[in-house]
Amino acid sequence: MSYRVIALDLDGTLLTPRKTILPESLEALNKARAAGIKVLIVTGRHHVAIHPFYQALQLDTPAICCNGTYLYDYHAKKVLAADPLQPAQALQVIEQLDHFGIHGLIYVDDAMLYQTPTGHVERTLAWAQSLPAAQRPAFIQVPSLAQAARDADQIWKFALSHENTDELKQVANHIETTLGLACEWSWHDQVDVAQQGNSKGKRLKQWVEAAGYRMDEVVAFGDNYNDLSMLESVGLGVAMGNADDAIKARAKRVIGDNLSSGIADLLYKEVL
Repeated sequence: MSYRVIALDLDGTLLTPRKTILPESLEALNKARAAGIKVLIVTGRHHVAIHPFYQALQLDTPAICCNGTYLYDYHAKKVLAADPLQPAQALQVIEQLDHFGIHGLIYVDDAMLYQTPTGHVERTLAWAQSLPAAQRPAFIQVPSLAQAARDADQIWKFALSHENTDELKQVANHIETTLGLACEWSWHDQVDVAQQGNSKGKRLKQWVEAAGYRMDEVVAFGDNYNDLSMLESVGLGVAMGNADDAIKARAKRVIGDNLSSGIADLLYKEVL
């Protein structure tokens, strides 16, 4: 099979635990781009939190952000396609979070907003501060998430984190069944809430077909449950060795973990 597109999740996949890209991966992806193969970032992250990786990869493609909620053109600095949450939906989510005592981030416009500095928030803040000023994402504490939702032009998603994952699962199930929204796990203790129907696989398919490619010409790499929609819909869906067994079982191929040269090795074997 001749693959013409490479789709990459970031956290737990292309990125190491220290949020860096392995030199082997970077070299292989640069060679792929030089060969005319399109490379796309497909992530749960906000576009403001992708800058260092997008620039390191020297991409010319748009990024699929917030688990497929929107497609962002970095060069034109604009959203190309989106299915955001409505303000009324966001306010309902916030009511549920207040009721269950769950803290969350709200991803809006060009910033990530939080009300309570949880461990997840503090880790993200520390990472942001380690970046050059021009690459730092807008990560802002607000007095009220509800007011922030009312003030936003676009609401991309909520990122909920909680140390008790059983309680977090209960809240996610409640939001799905009562509000009809999509809840996808992007980390072992983080669940993302977005508009129903949004997924990495759906947005990837839209871009692939609009660009004149086919999904069977795509190789995709991922490690978590929010990656399954793309891993199962492309020509070659590859799970990282650090993924849960349930993810590995549904992928077409399993490689080494995100500290190994697995991505580069597979690209040299199957793509280059």
